[in-house]
Amino acid sequence: MAVNSEKTFYTESELSEFEAIIHKKLASTKSEIEFISDTLSRKDDNGTDSTAVGSKTLEDGADMREKERLSQSSGRLKKFASQLEAALIRIKNGTYGTCIDTGKLIPAERLRAVPHTKQTIEAKLARK
Repeated sequence: MAVNSEKTFYTESELSEFEAIIHKKLASTKSEIEFISDTLSRKDDNGTDSTAVGSKTLEDGADMREKERLSQSSGRLKKFASQLEAALIRIKNGTYGTCIDTGKLIPAERLRAVPHTKQTIEAKLARK
């Protein structure tokens, strides 16, 4: 009689490891979001009025592009933080590490690399 030895869940200690990884990434992400937010909220802090009108216009355009880039980065980081927080909820409710498409256990190596994932790599590639 063959016994199915395929693992179907992660142990408490394994889940603790994943939870620690997620908390570390979440703290780092929130720190980046805060830095970007602080950068975006700063006013023109060079403290001097520019007398060269032409170069001021160029600087304003560059500043706007930089602010737009930072805003986009902040948006991506906020989405990532939200995904990490959702992963913490899945740990608490016992669904973390199970593929939403196949019901199989997501390999630990994948969860260490992409701790917020909800799919095995095979399921993710099949969706494309």
